[in-house]
Amino acid sequence: MHWLMRQLAPLIAWLADRLFHLSLFKRSRQRHRLVMRLFRFAADNGSQRALSVYGHLLHFRGEDVASRIQGGIYLQRAADAGDPKAQYQMGRIFENGFEHYFTPDLGKALHYYRQAAEQLHPLAIQRMIEVYEEGALGVAIDPARANCWRQRQHQVPSVEALSVSSESR
Repeated sequence: MHWLMRQLAPLIAWLADRLFHLSLFKRSRQRHRLVMRLFRFAADNGSQRALSVYGHLLHFRGEDVASRIQGGIYLQRAADAGDPKAQYQMGRIFENGFEHYFTPDLGKALHYYRQAAEQLHPLAIQRMIEVYEEGALGVAIDPARANCWRQRQHQVPSVEALSVSSESR
């Protein structure tokens, strides 16, 4: 049975995502509860996408501190599974700390920022440039490394290029 749930998790995550973005009944509490239950099911059964989205929703829109901490835990699982958006968010969480659960840890922050930047996450690359230009996160100023990250920044498609390519489809 566990095998079947793991196989269904990506489909359930896709369904939850579609319902989340549906404009019909946008302010419905029932729809919100259903979407959150679907995301949680998919996340708890190994869907990386659901881990990231559900964690983000709980951490940044949770109703109380316990929900936001739980969201951080889901984000960390998504980050450890390789999701670049979650890696960037975990870098921020470990850089600033959150409540008493996620204490500031500059080493972990740098680790997650670097992982996200290596996957060409634009904000993570920008943060890595700042880290080496300013000597942030306990790292020595290193203009050569800042330039290396600046070169990678040029590999990231610009927002304008992405919107033009999506319009041509």
